[in-house]
Amino acid sequence: MGEPIRVLIADDHEVVREGLRMILETEEGFIVVGTAEDGVQAIELTAKLKPDVVLMDLRMPRMDGIEAISRLAEDHPGVPVVILTTYDEDDLMLRGLQAGARGFLHKDTPRQKLFATMQAAVRGDVLLSPDVLERVMTSAPHADPRRSSEDSDIALTDREGEVLAGVAAGERNKEIAVRLGITERTVKAHLTNIYNKLGVDSRAAAIAEAIRRDWISP
Repeated sequence: MGEPIRVLIADDHEVVREGLRMILETEEGFIVVGTAEDGVQAIELTAKLKPDVVLMDLRMPRMDGIEAISRLAEDHPGVPVVILTTYDEDDLMLRGLQAGARGFLHKDTPRQKLFATMQAAVRGDVLLSPDVLERVMTSAPHADPRRSSEDSDIALTDREGEVLAGVAAGERNKEIAVRLGITERTVKAHLTNIYNKLGVDSRAAAIAEAIRRDWISP
């Protein structure tokens, strides 16, 4: 067994924070290093406690989750953030992805999915569940016509498009490689090119940007 995953929980509701703490601390492999009541505390505690992953609510006082995610992506890019969301926050979920979050968890998610999502986030191999991805894609706004000239300057190759489609479908690098008959190293190279073209640094952010550009549809 390796070192336990160090978790920081940011939510303005004490019952949510303590409930998650109780669930995580009864599971081997996780330890809650701190809890935050708002985005300001989340940023301060991330710098102080250096968690492996942050569970972040979106609606909080002083500083909301979206701004906190953006700040953490700039100041602590190596710390993945997983959004805690409810079922009526599709627009906020998309903005969270664009801000740099690695994935989502509904607040009533099953225990095993909670554990698996955080483990995936720490590995850097985040998988967006089909139901969440469909909700985000359905709610995404169409591309802003004022940005059409900017968008037209960016195009993916056919192979990059196939890799991005695999990412959106929740495939791991190995699964994409097998399906396309290429190596995992080549998949990673294509992902790097996609990230550079879209100006993002994660699979989730690439999906969000592809949604905004209408490259991915439900």
